[in-house]
Amino acid sequence: MAERDYYQILGVDHGASHEDIRKAYRKLARKYHPDINPGNKEAEEKFKEMSLAHDVLSDPEKRKLYDEFGEAGLATGFDADKARSYQQWQQQSARAGGAYEFNMDDLGDLFGDLGGFSTAGARTRPGPVRGQDIEASMDIDFLDAVRGFQTSITLQRPISCDNCRGTGSKPGTKPTSCPDCHGTGSKSVSQGPLQFRRPCPRCMGSGQLPGDPCVVCRGTGRLVRTETIRVNIPPGAEPEKRIRLRGKGEAGVRGALAGDLYITPRIRPHPLLARSGKDISMELPITVGEAVRGAMVEVPTPVGTIKVKIPAGAQSGQQLRVKGKGVPAHGQSPAGDFYLRLMVRVPQEKVAHDVIEKIDQAYGEDVRKDLRL
Repeated sequence: MAERDYYQILGVDHGASHEDIRKAYRKLARKYHPDINPGNKEAEEKFKEMSLAHDVLSDPEKRKLYDEFGEAGLATGFDADKARSYQQWQQQSARAGGAYEFNMDDLGDLFGDLGGFSTAGARTRPGPVRGQDIEASMDIDFLDAVRGFQTSITLQRPISCDNCRGTGSKPGTKPTSCPDCHGTGSKSVSQGPLQFRRPCPRCMGSGQLPGDPCVVCRGTGRLVRTETIRVNIPPGAEPEKRIRLRGKGEAGVRGALAGDLYITPRIRPHPLLARSGKDISMELPITVGEAVRGAMVEVPTPVGTIKVKIPAGAQSGQQLRVKGKGVPAHGQSPAGDFYLRLMVRVPQEKVAHDVIEKIDQAYGEDVRKDLRL
């Protein structure tokens, strides 16, 4: 079956503006709406077609894909970059006289995710298409990322229509077999020497069309709503490492499973703390006396204040390790460690010369004796 021309269905030119498309749809809707033509199957089919055409051409992203790839570009999971790669391969193959060599592993890499394409003869999975995943980012304070916390995120996402329970059909009516794919949910597409099957763009892979379209979702089975979702950020959240919330992505088509929500944390820096994996480090100022004599000092950590022993004769830059006081343990992941880098601070006030002399005399050798380039 030849692909439909959505512009022709609405009676507009390919360069029509958004306002032209809206006006054309409203004019046709007044003529073919099922409420105006009860029992008229022909008018009902025309209304479904024009509604689909309007849905595509009124959306800038969908329209761009349709203009470039036709209905194939509207299939769930379609990857425009891979489609362009395949077109480039076609051109190279044509210039080489069709003598392009490849193996099936190469094809799997190239076409594995190309809008649900599969090689002809391969078994496809009929039925409704799983919802798309959603990507979001979240700014998180350093200590919140270390300790873990609960928060919420508000976003817009397609959810299943409550009125028709995601079927797209008006309650009390039954879906019909899709005439484009004859109920299979997929269509065969020839591209050069190869044949592929892709999800049918008309029924979105379900093999069925709504009976009378639901008046709330206009037969799509989904509605875009603003929703606030509770999010559990586990201890040790890392920048750019995504957190997955199952089933919180876009609702599936015609009752299929929803996609997932992936949240990418952006960790704000801390003025005193740094982090490497599960370990946390901090510079700890100490006095000259504490460095010489040794001392017990209180140190704040992300998991509470602790006492740390400064060894006698400690040097500036010396590192101490406090086991298990870094990122808290979570699940099967053990706790990280807390590292302290000692920084000897000299007094800012004037010190008696005899005291300084005694300190200098305590050095048994030149402190710069090993300083050689």
